[in-house]
Amino acid sequence: MVRATFAGFSTALSAIQANQKRLDVVGHNLANMNTVGYTRQQLETSSINYRTPVSNYMNGSEIIVGFGVSMDRVSQIRDPYLDVQYRAQIQKSGYTDAMQTALDSLAKIFDESDAGVEGMRKALDNIYSSLQAMHDSPNVKDPIFEADVRTKMQALTNLLNEADRQITEAEQLERQRLDGTDTSERGAVQEVNDILMQIGNLNRQIKQNQILGQQSLELMDERNVLLDELSSYIPIEVTYYKDRMHDGVAEGTQTAQDALAEMYHLDSNGNPIAKKEWPDDLRVEMTYYDDAGNMQRITLVEGTEGSGRQNYGQFTLTPGVANPPDPTNFTLTIQGSEKNLVTGNAASLVLSEANMAASGNKGTHQLTGGSIQASLDMLWKDGSTAGINDIRGYEYYRDEMNKVAKAFSDVMNAINNHNHPNGPGQDLLVDRTGAGGTITAANIGINPDWVSGSVHINTGSNGDNPNDPILNMMEALKSTWPYNGTNLGFITAGPDLKNNNFGDYMNHIATTLGNDSYNNTVALKTNVTVLNGIQNSRDSMSGVSLNEEASNMMMFQSAYQAASRLMTALDQVLDTLINNTGTCGR
Repeated sequence: MVRATFAGFSTALSAIQANQKRLDVVGHNLANMNTVGYTRQQLETSSINYRTPVSNYMNGSEIIVGFGVSMDRVSQIRDPYLDVQYRAQIQKSGYTDAMQTALDSLAKIFDESDAGVEGMRKALDNIYSSLQAMHDSPNVKDPIFEADVRTKMQALTNLLNEADRQITEAEQLERQRLDGTDTSERGAVQEVNDILMQIGNLNRQIKQNQILGQQSLELMDERNVLLDELSSYIPIEVTYYKDRMHDGVAEGTQTAQDALAEMYHLDSNGNPIAKKEWPDDLRVEMTYYDDAGNMQRITLVEGTEGSGRQNYGQFTLTPGVANPPDPTNFTLTIQGSEKNLVTGNAASLVLSEANMAASGNKGTHQLTGGSIQASLDMLWKDGSTAGINDIRGYEYYRDEMNKVAKAFSDVMNAINNHNHPNGPGQDLLVDRTGAGGTITAANIGINPDWVSGSVHINTGSNGDNPNDPILNMMEALKSTWPYNGTNLGFITAGPDLKNNNFGDYMNHIATTLGNDSYNNTVALKTNVTVLNGIQNSRDSMSGVSLNEEASNMMMFQSAYQAASRLMTALDQVLDTLINNTGTCGR
């Protein structure tokens, strides 16, 4: 049996067209080799094997083959599992990176390792030196030496005031990184809202294009870049799914047959004969821990549902009412998408310092990772032994400075008031605001009466040695607290500095910060190393390789030439069939 005259030409033509398209795809890949987020593309093909009702009546010996190649679609070469790994890892990197930025800002306040730094430990040494000079008998009641002690103590109080101010400034900068307050930069909340809006709009645009037969691969690349960026801010999980009209699940009054018809073309008997092609939707969920410490989800992007911003959620940061404004007093409300179709998902989540603390557990009422949670941790967690104790944030280091300020003032005031010839009320250090509250690093200052001369350092009375109060102050500076000696036994409510003296306790604070920073740095390096490894794996699959594309180019070119040679051979066969068959014997 002689085949159809031009069937072979159609086969060769399909091969030429397919390999030409493959070469076009290779050229497109090479052109976008350095495009950010670009995913390598490939042409998907299948063998044309016609099967029609007529073929049912054909001779069984007829081989249905040789009809050529069909170009099905151009697709991306991408591994969803690597995407999941990458986004899970980048949230860890985002958390530790944001945490390191915060710890570095604190290090500028407490790091006194440089010999040229005149910090609080040096100020304490200067006070000791001035007291040592004053305790000599000729100098005890000399106002010049007393003024020198006062100057040195004022230098220490100024340093404590400045440390508190810098901690507040660091908190304000952390808050600005969240919401961009009073800056020209966009905060993390604004960035997340913008990303959610873009993903929600891209979902609609991609699906509309795919319904019309356009793959929109470049738009999918843009969406993937946004998803990666979003993962650094908040922990997300991405799901691809069919919408309700094409998911094969019976809803409402639908029958099982109706649900089957959503996914398949059915014959007259209701049997599936072909699967319907319908594009996927994309859902983005954020994970968090509830008050019981259980992981929950809130849907931030819900496919292409609704209109406007109904398919994506929004973050809102609301400042607390306080005068002056408190950088740590705010509420972060995370509103899920309005068209939230996932059963069991929360509609919204409210995060605040009060809610986090009220849960009574360090791992509850918070996100599972990301840079936003790092900022919340540094602003809200105080490292206390009760409640939220897993992160030493800004307030922890403020509390430590307050402890030093109060301990120093309590001890010095107690020594000066002990057996003072002018009676009680001879405090050297007071609340400089005049409010008379508890002394803190922010308000500690020199007693104005000491400056004016109505209060003096105790020089003893009733025959006491005038050097004793000075010697007691010197001993207080060098003794560990709680106090174990006898000379200062009259201080009944001494401070607890964990068996350190004042200078060593400052070392303890700096060492604690150094350990926190070191541990976080190690975690950051580990996270970045793992992230780079996953990125390399993604690039090896989805990135454009010059060597691989060059190899493909040569292979497709050879296939193109072979298909062209096939067409030439078929032309020669046809020429023989038409012009030479049957000429023998004429």
